[in-house]
Amino acid sequence: MRDDDWPDLLARAQQGDEAAYRRFLGESAGFLRAIVARTGIPADAIEDVVQEALITIHAIRHTYDPTRPVRPWLTAIARRRAVDWRRRRTGIARNEVAMPDHAAETFADPDSNRDLDRGDSGETVRRWVAKLPPGQRQAVEMLKLKEMSLAEAAAQSGQSITALKVATHRALANLRKMWKKETT
Repeated sequence: MRDDDWPDLLARAQQGDEAAYRRFLGESAGFLRAIVARTGIPADAIEDVVQEALITIHAIRHTYDPTRPVRPWLTAIARRRAVDWRRRRTGIARNEVAMPDHAAETFADPDSNRDLDRGDSGETVRRWVAKLPPGQRQAVEMLKLKEMSLAEAAAQSGQSITALKVATHRALANLRKMWKKETT
């Protein structure tokens, strides 16, 4: 492994040289593993964190400045992915609750879902969606009902991804208001 070649390999990768990019990723993976291992990540999770680091490198490779050293850039990425992994695990552990053995299953009060059990909930939602302004209605139909990706919906509607996100957010807020009005 010759890490003094890495700046050149990454610069060539930024220009579209796939072979240089593959070689850079292959050679730098071992370095990333060593960095992640030094952060105290458990051995069984190191490879997951390295993969996350490689994905990050792929996503931000255009930000690398070839006049700067590669090792500090890679080190920062690997350490940040390790911190992210630790935060996710800490959050999960903090929010986990041990259930007693006798509590194998819990059931909601049967009356709590009575409004949904009427059988017309789908019709009710369709009626509410029809009341939305055209842009919000189109965003909900494409993103939530047809389950299109943001990119697909943007291409089909001619709206930007940001505009679709805003329309969807507003539509969901309006649907919540309609639901509250009808259920109270």
